[in-house]
Amino acid sequence: MASIKAERLVKRYGAVQAVHGIDFEIADGEFVAILGPSGCGKSSTMRMIAGLEKISEGSIYFDGKRVNDVRARDRNVAMSFESYALYPTISIYENIAFPLRSANVDNREIDRQVRDIAEKMELTSLLDLKPKGLSSGQAQRVGLARALVRNPAVFLLDEPISHLDTRQRYRMRRFIKSLHQKFNYTMIYVTHDQEEALALADRVMVMSDGEIQQMAVPDEVYARPKNAFVAGFVGEPPINFFDCGVVAEPGGWAIEFQGRRLVLPERLHATAQQIGAGGLAAIRPHFLSIGEESPLRLDGKVFITEELQDQNLVMVDVGDIRFTLVAHPSVMPKRGEIVPVSIDPAHLLLFPRSQADKVGSIAA
Repeated sequence: MASIKAERLVKRYGAVQAVHGIDFEIADGEFVAILGPSGCGKSSTMRMIAGLEKISEGSIYFDGKRVNDVRARDRNVAMSFESYALYPTISIYENIAFPLRSANVDNREIDRQVRDIAEKMELTSLLDLKPKGLSSGQAQRVGLARALVRNPAVFLLDEPISHLDTRQRYRMRRFIKSLHQKFNYTMIYVTHDQEEALALADRVMVMSDGEIQQMAVPDEVYARPKNAFVAGFVGEPPINFFDCGVVAEPGGWAIEFQGRRLVLPERLHATAQQIGAGGLAAIRPHFLSIGEESPLRLDGKVFITEELQDQNLVMVDVGDIRFTLVAHPSVMPKRGEIVPVSIDPAHLLLFPRSQADKVGSIAA
């Protein structure tokens, strides 16, 4: 396995700069997800690590050794893509063996390694088949096995399960996580799906516009996003944003919204002091409720209730702001009903109002 370090990494395609001088470190054996919308620079970053894209500026190090000028084939990096691209005319055995044959490995050693990885990937019974007879999930496992049989120093996965149906994605997600736990590979997983990133990774690198917005453990990215873009991109259903006033209180700070005042928890005092008079507040749908006691309760008009069996999503208009909240399946307010909406201040987030334009740019 290998540790990875990037310093002031830049990628340009002609006049277009896709990656803007980013720095990061990935520990030996760590699983990092690079998360962001299309065009954010995540795939360009991964391809520079793999050696498939030339670095415009900056450096990449594997275990402290600069690899800018090391060819892709000599970096001992394995990759798995959304399109697993199996060879249709040869058996599963030969598909897995292909990189070993290309490296002129002895036939007896090839057989040992192919059968070993096939057993670990639960593919032994499929080795004599050809790809045409495989399900999508089986084919994806063969693609992963072909990459892993090389015993790579770094394993890169680029949107590997995005084409699978929902049930298969859940199965493959668990399988990929178990692979990391079993082999302890240094793994980088590129995705636009925040649920995959949060479920799989030790740390998540959130990118936008060619820059790293935040790199932290999943709980921190979700509960303590560094800025409004991260708060809006991570989390399902999406977070609720609303403009507010920020005012000083004796011994603290408060926000004003819809003619009501909410004293801020101490963790937000420094942020409030930096922001000044106007702020952008945010609260996740799971921390809004209907009818419960709270320091801030506002009357809202129900727009629609979506019944999802295990939970209901209720959209409520409070003034000109439409909030989404997650409710128990038994809570089913009717369209047009006036309900008291409670905000849990313990989970409130606060950002500068200047970041509101970043909220509008969020796209999956």
